[in-house]
Amino acid sequence: MNVMTRPEELEACAPAGTFVETVTKVTHYTDRLFHFHMTRPAGFRFRSGEFVVIGLMIEGKPVFRAYSIASPSWAEDMEFFSIKVPDGPLTAHLQKIQPGDAILMRKKPTGTLVNDALVAGRRLYMFSTGTGIAPFASVIRDPETYEKFDELILTHSCREVAELKYGQDLVDAVKQDEMLKEFFDSSKLKLYNSVTREPYPFKGRITDLIDTGKLFKDLGVPPLDPANDRAMICGSAAMLKDTKALLERAGLTEGANNRPAEFVIERAFAG
Repeated sequence: MNVMTRPEELEACAPAGTFVETVTKVTHYTDRLFHFHMTRPAGFRFRSGEFVVIGLMIEGKPVFRAYSIASPSWAEDMEFFSIKVPDGPLTAHLQKIQPGDAILMRKKPTGTLVNDALVAGRRLYMFSTGTGIAPFASVIRDPETYEKFDELILTHSCREVAELKYGQDLVDAVKQDEMLKEFFDSSKLKLYNSVTREPYPFKGRITDLIDTGKLFKDLGVPPLDPANDRAMICGSAAMLKDTKALLERAGLTEGANNRPAEFVIERAFAG
């Protein structure tokens, strides 16, 4: 199948309203997950937690998908964390990219997993499964998040232990980065991992861990309280639905960019 990834090819046929950017780094974590960096367009602005639409030219036609931006709004480049789907219209080809290849990106970022969509609170939960951790890779590196909340709890649930590595590496890097420490206190950040298909100290779906109260017991924090707790959710469609129900049962209200409240969901896609 003819896939155009050379910058000169894409520049020549890029659809209107798109940037052509260059891949700078690719990391393969498992046979299902990979992470890549690419150049950031000059003047391109976004809020930490938003997503953008990226793509490739395949058989002469642009194929696009929505991807959460994993880099914070202040970063010089752009990062993405992706699943590999063998027969996926885009990811079957995207997983083969190399440094120097080019990618199309539409010019307008958007999304609800942003600080603006939440009212201030004491504790921010970021509930994620699989590649749903990507927007939170952006949020936990934004100084505004630490100004708005006293404690950040990032939960990442995956099927296998190896799939947790991206999140573990990310949080370790945040906590050890001397430059970041000048802007915010990374000691306010906690990572809670769970696995569903292999032995692990914390095992089970995040919804079950919330429902039984084990999550809060493990973390040493009180159960969900709308007076103190805020949440962002990103994962599969089923996970979004079930987690939303648990938060509403606890008294939290869903918010939006034009109506900030206690929790938000990214509805544009199921990561």
